[in-house]
Amino acid sequence: MRKHNLGAGPGVLPESALQKSAAAALDFNNLGMSILEISHRSKDFEAVLENTTTLVKELLGVPDNYSILFLQGGASTQFAMVPMNLLHTKVAYIDTGVWANKAIKEAKLFGDVNVIASSKDQNYSYIPKDYSIPTDCDYLHITSNNTIYGTQFQEFPNSPIPLICDMSSDIFSRPVDVSKFDLIYAGAQKNMGPAGVTLVVIKNDILKEVQRTVPTMMRYATHIEGGSMYNTPPVFSIYVCMATLEWLKSIGGVAAIDKINQQKADLFYNEVDNNPLFTGTCAKEDRSRMNACFLLKNPDLDEEFMKQVKAAGIIGIKGHRSVGGFRASMYNAAPLESVKALTDLMKDFALKTA
Repeated sequence: MRKHNLGAGPGVLPESALQKSAAAALDFNNLGMSILEISHRSKDFEAVLENTTTLVKELLGVPDNYSILFLQGGASTQFAMVPMNLLHTKVAYIDTGVWANKAIKEAKLFGDVNVIASSKDQNYSYIPKDYSIPTDCDYLHITSNNTIYGTQFQEFPNSPIPLICDMSSDIFSRPVDVSKFDLIYAGAQKNMGPAGVTLVVIKNDILKEVQRTVPTMMRYATHIEGGSMYNTPPVFSIYVCMATLEWLKSIGGVAAIDKINQQKADLFYNEVDNNPLFTGTCAKEDRSRMNACFLLKNPDLDEEFMKQVKAAGIIGIKGHRSVGGFRASMYNAAPLESVKALTDLMKDFALKTA
């Protein structure tokens, strides 16, 4: 029996994608070989890569003047790769949490970084709103969703300079106007597939000559020219992404999952706000639909609540040490039934504890 997986990541995957990937791991396309064994230069894998690229473009609505890349090293490698390729004089960053802060740290290795806004003063419990975007910077970098702190940009800034976004934990969860961004990157292991591959959506004309020596593997141009196959790509991870995106398309695409994700978030936050034992941790207007952080008002009840959570087959809701309490991660493939299982337990726990 499948658990109610509300863990922060790697995130839950759709069962259809797991079944298809498991079958391919044994025998792919009736080749008598696993997809883990075939050549990445074979026509069979080229078809997988092409199909996955097409699905990304279709589901996100990517304009023709963008390239789709499947890279390795996780989003953490992109923290350095972005400034390596795009920082010429100085850049602007908005600090909304641990991952944004790590991106800032890497960018400082390559030039001047202007942190134009930060919510660190309140333990990253809100998204900064009153800030000016300097027009003399090479780009503005933001993190769309903050997995640890449970906040999310509900509206993206209208930037007069190139906009770069780390969408690792909410990509494909809601409609996005890709044309507003010059580069989007996302580790796959939340909403798109397993760890091992990172999606990069990059506007072709943003690439300029950088006045520094950049290693071949760290140049976006290398991977655009090589069609994501300059070196051996993570074949199986890309295949699971393809199967996951096929599932997303089959249920109606991003527009459909957007409505489902809103249902899940409404159900959960309604319980947090109306249950006398619980409270949220961040500004209501900035609450994430992907990662909901919450606390018991009486922390002495934490241990007993977690015992009941475990007994109910719900896993992954222990909060990050930076926030404490609990965190329910409601990624695309987390069914509404799993969220309901948690909210029903919270109701029951309040009744028994009263």
